[in-house]
Amino acid sequence: MPTIGAVGAGEGALTILEWPGYVEDGSTYPEFDWVHPFEDQTGCQVTFQNFGTSDEAFSLFTTNPTQYDVISASGDASKRLALAGFVQPVNVDLVPNYADIYPSLKDQPYNTFDGVHYGIPHGRGANQLMYRNDVADPQTRWDQEMFNPNTTLDLSVYDAPIYIADAAVELMSTRPDLGITNPYALDDNQFQAAIDLLTAQRPHIKTYWTDYVAQMDSFRNGDVDMGTTWQVIANLLQAEDPPVPVDIVNPEEGATGWSDTWMINSRTQHINCAYMWLNYIVSPEVNGEIAYYYGEAPANSKACDVIATVYEYPEHCDVYHAADDDPFWDKIFYWQTPEATCVDGRTNVQCKDFGDWSSAAIIYFFSTFAYYWWHRYRHESAFLWRVLHQIHHSAVAWKSLPLLQTSGRDSD
Repeated sequence: MPTIGAVGAGEGALTILEWPGYVEDGSTYPEFDWVHPFEDQTGCQVTFQNFGTSDEAFSLFTTNPTQYDVISASGDASKRLALAGFVQPVNVDLVPNYADIYPSLKDQPYNTFDGVHYGIPHGRGANQLMYRNDVADPQTRWDQEMFNPNTTLDLSVYDAPIYIADAAVELMSTRPDLGITNPYALDDNQFQAAIDLLTAQRPHIKTYWTDYVAQMDSFRNGDVDMGTTWQVIANLLQAEDPPVPVDIVNPEEGATGWSDTWMINSRTQHINCAYMWLNYIVSPEVNGEIAYYYGEAPANSKACDVIATVYEYPEHCDVYHAADDDPFWDKIFYWQTPEATCVDGRTNVQCKDFGDWSSAAIIYFFSTFAYYWWHRYRHESAFLWRVLHQIHHSAVAWKSLPLLQTSGRDSD
């Protein structure tokens, strides 16, 4: 159960492991700084470290079990962290701003386990289909080209085991005989069908991406014609001068997506600072600032008003489909941890767990295995992080500023 019943005085320090762009102290772009105001309000001095994928986050958090107090975890890491005991239940009554979180983000299988809350929702987005419209015909489905074994286009895909779920979403539509109802609950036959689909796709893959500015480079340079993407990537490319000729669509079959959660280390020595951060980071003002800066749908239902008034961008929450009743989310399957006990409720079969997914991904992504360790090393080397890797993440941040004031493009 949660370790405290009331928030007391801060302990003076807080260390955060976060997706790039979720914790900004003004060093990337001076006008975006929500760290120093937090420090001034609470006395909790913040240090933070970025990660590039959920798998990297899980590795960093679990191999350094007392280093980080708080983590921003996507659904493919959150339950793994909870099941292994690395994060603790959260008393949502101690987070007043939780009341304003969109109801559809609460009590979900990636933030609430056995009826117990393990974190506070942060924001959400979808893994959509982007294509160069000067090369490809208008797209409405994944199997038009992306999962078409006869395509002549060069493809780009997300470099992580969770990408297997994208193939499963496609099979839910094209292979109803497989009986897939949840792309994260795959038995032996269903899993093999997904791997077969990815194996057929692999000869057409030109790049694997985790850094989204690197993916932007691939599309801008014409190295790839089509790939999985995030809304912010398409917005940035379309806003360039001259604009990169890309379109983005949420295909008819549906798509995977992400809804991130702020979680607290079960061994933290800074529990009061951690709770102060959770409430602060999902406040309308800060959650709105992050959503605007990062390019995502906010979790706080009052954040849209902040974005519209403070940043004079009233279209933001339409572009990123923030509203609970937006039909855009009806066919979005948020990342969650695959388990041997099928998360779709079946009890007559065993499903492939995340270990199985990871083993299959090592084979599937073998051509980029060396890149993975290089990527990992850049995060762990402070010098290489500043010089080589943060350039990718920070570029999106400062490019977003003029974009979000001028672009009202939707994804449909």
